[in-house]
Amino acid sequence: MTGAGRGELEGTVRVSEIPARATGPEGPSDGARAWARAAAGASRRAFAAPAEDARTTREATSAHRDTGDARDARSGQEARRGHEARAAHEEHDAREARADRPGRAADAPRPGEAEAPRGERRADASLAPQDRGPLAPAALTDPGHWQSNPPGSLYDYIKVASFSVGPDGLVEQWSLRAEQIFGIPAERAIGMDPIEAFVDPDLRERGRRKMAEILDGREWTGLIPFRAKSPQPSQRLRKTTSAGNAGDAGDTARAGRPEHTEDSDGLAEVYVMPTTTEDGRRAAVCIVVDVHTLRSIETDLAASQSIFGQSPFGFLLIDSDLRVRRANKRFSSTFGGTPEDHRGRTVHDYLLSPEADRVRATLRRVLETGESITDMHITGFVPGSDQRKHWSVNLYRVHSGSGRPIGVAWLAIDITARRAAAREAAAARRNLALLNEAGARIGNSLDLETTARELLDVVVPGFCDLAVVDLYQGLLAGDETPPGLADGSAELRRVASASAVTGAPFTGGPAPVAVGGVHHYPFNSPCADALRTGRPKSVAPEEGSPIQSTLAVPMVAHDTVVGLAQFSRTKGSEPFGERDRALAVELAARAAVCIDNARLYRREHERALILQRSLLPPGDPEASGLDIACRYLPGNAATEVGGDWFDVIELPGHRTALVVGDVMGRGLRAAVAMGELRTAVRTLAQLDIEPAEVLSQLDEIARGLGAPGGVAQATRTAARKPRDADLSEVYLATCVYAVYDSVTRRCTFANAGHLPPVLVEPGESALMLDVPPGMPLGVGGEPFEEVEVELPEGSLLALYTDGLVESRHHPLDEGLQAFVGALTDPSQPLEDVCDHVLSTLDTHHGEDDIALLMARVQGLPADSVGDWTLPREPRSVGRAREYARAQLLSWDLEPLVDTAELLVSELVTNALRYGEGEIRLRLLLDRTMVCEVWDAGLVQPRRRRARDTDEGGRGLQLVGLLSTAWGSRRTPRGKTVWFELPLPGGDTALTDPAEALLSLF
Repeated sequence: MTGAGRGELEGTVRVSEIPARATGPEGPSDGARAWARAAAGASRRAFAAPAEDARTTREATSAHRDTGDARDARSGQEARRGHEARAAHEEHDAREARADRPGRAADAPRPGEAEAPRGERRADASLAPQDRGPLAPAALTDPGHWQSNPPGSLYDYIKVASFSVGPDGLVEQWSLRAEQIFGIPAERAIGMDPIEAFVDPDLRERGRRKMAEILDGREWTGLIPFRAKSPQPSQRLRKTTSAGNAGDAGDTARAGRPEHTEDSDGLAEVYVMPTTTEDGRRAAVCIVVDVHTLRSIETDLAASQSIFGQSPFGFLLIDSDLRVRRANKRFSSTFGGTPEDHRGRTVHDYLLSPEADRVRATLRRVLETGESITDMHITGFVPGSDQRKHWSVNLYRVHSGSGRPIGVAWLAIDITARRAAAREAAAARRNLALLNEAGARIGNSLDLETTARELLDVVVPGFCDLAVVDLYQGLLAGDETPPGLADGSAELRRVASASAVTGAPFTGGPAPVAVGGVHHYPFNSPCADALRTGRPKSVAPEEGSPIQSTLAVPMVAHDTVVGLAQFSRTKGSEPFGERDRALAVELAARAAVCIDNARLYRREHERALILQRSLLPPGDPEASGLDIACRYLPGNAATEVGGDWFDVIELPGHRTALVVGDVMGRGLRAAVAMGELRTAVRTLAQLDIEPAEVLSQLDEIARGLGAPGGVAQATRTAARKPRDADLSEVYLATCVYAVYDSVTRRCTFANAGHLPPVLVEPGESALMLDVPPGMPLGVGGEPFEEVEVELPEGSLLALYTDGLVESRHHPLDEGLQAFVGALTDPSQPLEDVCDHVLSTLDTHHGEDDIALLMARVQGLPADSVGDWTLPREPRSVGRAREYARAQLLSWDLEPLVDTAELLVSELVTNALRYGEGEIRLRLLLDRTMVCEVWDAGLVQPRRRRARDTDEGGRGLQLVGLLSTAWGSRRTPRGKTVWFELPLPGGDTALTDPAEALLSLF
């Protein structure tokens, strides 16, 4: 320890550490008086120079372990400082002596006051008013001050001990701190030789020489290794207060607590100051400091210095008056000035109210309660910048060495950049969530207006306060490239608008535009520029408008601009930034793709619907002996066109084919397949083959529609082996085919996987006909069955598709029961019955197409039928002509007599020549007159063109020329050849028989 350090170390004695004076009958000993004066002087010097404490401690801890003669070799500077310190002692002792002369000794007990026992101390020792020296502050010499204030300085950390050595070289006085350091109680220490007690046996001889030198008046400072003794149990706690000062309970406990609990090696720095007793003999006062404690203090000071000097965070030490006691460079660099400039300031010098008030209240709470505050966010401004700063502040209470609160430590971290990054990250997460929501909510329907509204539902209010969507009017109408699309001048229609702010209507242009309104933007406007360039543009708000920021974003899909979306934020919201612009472009692009898909779907849907309607019978078809009503309802706009169809086909002999079918699947392919199957049904019906045979042929055709090479290839493949059907390529369809004979009122049904027909007889409840359902068309491999049912006069027959009775929300059985229940009165007009059924089952409709065909049975009257059986003989030809003439005249069809006689004779002659069995002639009158000739032969007549030299072969040609239609069909017992003549007064005129005969030659 250097000389300066030694001088300062003298001042590390606290009054509380002055050892108890030795007493006797005559009063205090001379050595005790001298030691007390020296200790008091050292204390005054310590308090007079508090700024040097830290330097003294550092110098004390840096002292090398030199003992004995090595410490005698100190520099001249140290010697000079030692002499100056000794001179200060002597001067102070002189002042003390002068102060004692007028009366009693300073340490003597006052009248009426008992002497303190040996080993104890008096609270007011050497602190009486008459003992105050000229250098002692009043606060330090005021007994009331020392009694009320607990210790709380650096000396509580250093724990300076002291003891005195008398002229005989033995310990005369022993402080409590000495007991704590060395572990030796006062009872044992008094009268002990310090050389024997502390010095290693190898160094005792040298120690005795040093002691002799000290008693000879020479100061000495050095390091002494010692072995601390474990205190006895009775000595582990000692009461240190006298009757005059109860002291601080916490300080009492600390003073009585031993420093060691077991024998241990220690190192003490000892400062020995020679003194003189009253009788002129030499003695000494020893000041002792534990070196380990000094080193710990040095570490703590270094850590404290690093916080204040090297910490990258702003650090303040705020005292109990909530004023800045100390600031580090980081803090001063933020708020300007030097660290010293901030001493004495308050939080109101840095923060604005009410933030400063809130922080001050928090500081007060931490100081009073000891509660630590972590990550308290405060905001404010720093000199020279108008940017709002954000700090995260940690507060905790600071205590003195005695545990007394002395202030609050403030550790502040600038989190402005971190908060900005957090806001950016939050914005990115919010935008990502918005995109995810857009992906889930936009494009769920294939309707243009619905898709536009879905976009606005996503962005308002999550992204903006107001928004509108405009689409090109031409694209909505189905035009591929409407005029003005390239330069942005084409007309737009506002399809959707949304606002989350009351009282802030969105105009989107020079004048307000309502949803559904058609408009266009001025050529030089930002909106028109966005439409031309395909890039987003910012739109300046109008003066006085509540709008703060607007983005006009073109909706681009497949390099085609389909419309414009505008997003606006009102005043008070954050204006759009670059990140918002990119998000708006992405949202508009996603919506544009969905809108374009909806537009393409609408176009395909309309084309398929047109195709489908073109393939269905126009209006309500007519049929002989039947009253017909039909309905076709396509699915809603959200579903594609289906393959439902119905048809009514007139057959020879006043018979009618009723057909209802449903191609599985949707879209244009289903509509095309439906058209092909309907055409095939009409073709097969004209062959007048049985219903089961018709469905068998349709099955082959359906299989060919989905096979490479068409029907022929599918037929050849099926002949060799069953084809592994790929359901994604095969057209499957269900169909019910019925043939009604108006003469017999019998109907023959065949079913290919379709729903059963429903029949309602007069006065009866509706019932489903038991028609065996075969496999759907296109599956193949299974024959179809026929069922013949007689239909009573006035009964109602209903054929339908599954869209009428089945939906996702209503099972098939429930729909069938509802349909049967709706058919209650077959006598009502068929149009009313159809409307009633559809209105009753309206909740089932909307997802699939509906085809409904209803027919009321009206058989031919008996007087409209002429039926004769002719024997197989030549005279039957003449009889047939007579029967035909008489019947036609009875029907008032005289204009038809000549033509009918000629054609009847031709058919009967062919039956006699080429047929077998008896001949049957039948004339039918309805909307036309039909003649049928039956025989048992199976050979079908074939029309051919006769050569000029041929004598025969012109009969069937004549039939074809004179009739509006003719043909032949197989029957269970042979064949039937027939012809048809129009009724007089109709649209079709009769052919003159003479002209027809001449045309044959």
